[in-house]
Amino acid sequence: MAQAKKRKKFFGINIPIINKQTQLQAYELSGLNDRIIKYDLTRLLRGKSIILKLKVKVEPENDRAIAVPKETQLMPYFIRRMVRKGTNYVEDSFSAQCKDAQLRIKPFLITRRKVSRRVRKALRNKAKEELIEYVKDKPVNELFEDLLKNKIQKPLSLKLKKIYPLSLCEIRVLKIEKTESK
Repeated sequence: MAQAKKRKKFFGINIPIINKQTQLQAYELSGLNDRIIKYDLTRLLRGKSIILKLKVKVEPENDRAIAVPKETQLMPYFIRRMVRKGTNYVEDSFSAQCKDAQLRIKPFLITRRKVSRRVRKALRNKAKEELIEYVKDKPVNELFEDLLKNKIQKPLSLKLKKIYPLSLCEIRVLKIEKTESK
């Protein structure tokens, strides 16, 4: 006796951080749980090339799926386009504790001219100190929203300007390493 084949259907997934909706294919809604979506925000952010990785959470009682942010990443071609001859760049990678998760933050700074190693170190240390201070009392969702609305980068750039003026101040990667269970 032949079994009837199941067909995949499209299910709507809500992405509240950017107020968009997308669709994913699955046999049933519960099959979408913990699936990762990569969403390109280049058009949304007017040319700043960011990939947003989202994790799908299914709420069975409401019969709906919501995508929560997991990681943002600045695209390498955007960074290459910004770095010019006669400038220096400063990178860093550190772990920071926010209100409800452990984050990996990778700031990326570009100076206007070539600068000494001492100035680059001062920029790196000040950026790390300011970012750790900024994230320690904020929840993850608010941090991702602030990153997309440039509310982290602009004040950071103004504080680092006192050490040396920057042509670019961005967070290259913001990633959730560990979430605290409630």
